[in-house]
Amino acid sequence: MSIPIPQGMIDFAGQKQVDEISRIWLISSTVISFVAGFASQNIRVTFGFLGISTLLLFAVVIPPWPMFNKHPVTWLPSVGEKKKS
Repeated sequence: MSIPIPQGMIDFAGQKQVDEISRIWLISSTVISFVAGFASQNIRVTFGFLGISTLLLFAVVIPPWPMFNKHPVTWLPSVGEKKKS
């Protein structure tokens, strides 16, 4: 019994958008978790906030949402296909 795995098709513009979202999200959540942990003097707060924010980031960027596939790629036909005249 095999479980069907959905295709995660997103376009190149969507990949760039995911990259930007991930960078901004990870940097800001790291800074916020450091400040929260430093203020509370508790390392659990730091890692807890960072872990939860990373899981939320996964929920945002891993599924192939339609917003990441607004510019589908149209490929050129194969070079091997020549018409006889």
